[in-house]
Amino acid sequence: MKTLRNLIGGIWEDSRGDAFHDVVNPATEEVVARCPSGSPEDVRLAVDAAVRAQPDWAALSVAERVERLSRWADTIAAHADELAELECREMGKPVALGRAFIGGAATGFKAAVAEALEYAFEEIIPAPDGGSTTIVRAPLGVTAVIVPWNFPVPMTLGALGPLLAAGNTVVLKPSERSPMSAVRLLELMDLPPGVVNLVLGDSRAGAPLVADERVGLVHFTGSVESGRKVGERTGALLRRSILELGGKDPVVVDAGVDPVATAAAVAFGAFANSGQICTSMERVYVHRDIAEPFIEALVEAAGTYALGDGHDAGTVLGPLVDRRQRDIVARHVADAVSRGATVRAGGVVPEGRGFFYPATVLTGVDESMLVMTEETFGPIAPVAVVSSFEEGLERASASRFGLAATVYTADPAHMAAARRIPAGVVWVNQWQGGGPERLYEPAGDSGMGATGSRAAYDAATRPTSIHTAPAA
Repeated sequence: MKTLRNLIGGIWEDSRGDAFHDVVNPATEEVVARCPSGSPEDVRLAVDAAVRAQPDWAALSVAERVERLSRWADTIAAHADELAELECREMGKPVALGRAFIGGAATGFKAAVAEALEYAFEEIIPAPDGGSTTIVRAPLGVTAVIVPWNFPVPMTLGALGPLLAAGNTVVLKPSERSPMSAVRLLELMDLPPGVVNLVLGDSRAGAPLVADERVGLVHFTGSVESGRKVGERTGALLRRSILELGGKDPVVVDAGVDPVATAAAVAFGAFANSGQICTSMERVYVHRDIAEPFIEALVEAAGTYALGDGHDAGTVLGPLVDRRQRDIVARHVADAVSRGATVRAGGVVPEGRGFFYPATVLTGVDESMLVMTEETFGPIAPVAVVSSFEEGLERASASRFGLAATVYTADPAHMAAARRIPAGVVWVNQWQGGGPERLYEPAGDSGMGATGSRAAYDAATRPTSIHTAPAA
């Protein structure tokens, strides 16, 4: 069994802490690695290395940084199978699904890095006095990236690209539940020592990293509870944070759409990666005119999501990441049933090893139930029937979360009305649609800080204006 190590200043080192925990394969419950739980000394050394490396990295031309990072993206794409297999072992994601997301993430990373070539790091604006104002956007220096367990490789790449291309160095802390793929990701990296450093662990690594005054930006993806703590600490230090937190993403299904095709799309949005996606469809509001055929098709689709080890070619639905997460899912379903919901598919914890939970469809749900108000993060599709598109829109909008939302409609007026949902991203007729030009900021308890495309470069840099008046 491998004991994982930190990467500090280009050297793989043992943790200075004396606590460790097991990384468990959630499909078999077998221990697959031993991971340090982290220590302040690990963090201090990693930030030291990032501080030392940053001036030389920033001194490179933008084109040279882009070229170095693009080569890494190509290497990642070539190792997508290997990285997907590691994600499967540590958090259960089916290998085929992991491979697709990692390949897409490598492509997105390369595209995001290339945007640096067009970004206005320096802009000269004529001034009314005949002089000029030069706006220079300089890197922040050292940044921290803290990623969750559900998409360790894609989430890491999504954060790193603009930060590194802008000239920052990074200290990366992956989730203690899925550290193996992050270790391998950095083993594949060919960048100067200290440009990207890795510290492993739980809050014993995360808390001191967030609290280090030398860190100019914390890019955090995780729970609302943890995100609040990050925001409080960075706010006290007058440092930036980008927080992408929980979601309870709605989907509104209008009359006039194909109920069977839409049900298949909703099934994928609700069940993919066992519902362990920040933007999973967690609330479904379907128009009464098509509710019956839609629900029948959704139940039928749920039955095709075969449970199993993600290494098996026939597996569509892998396990949940651990027993704690499965207990949350089971509790939400039990709460809904106790309040009058009906289980139309799934809803029962399977016997045997592994933290599996079947694709589940609930009807008769309302906002008194946990499954409609709190993030479930499991393969659950709770369906509420609404009398009109307007009711669906109103109920979709009535949440403290605002990460993303999806609307299926054939009505142009309803397509335009979809923008009324307070969310960072609204997809119309295609969940996860769009390209790398997307920029967004979560609403409500789902986080803060705009990111994506040019907004990611704005967040990664600090602007200074230098005004030069005409000589006397």
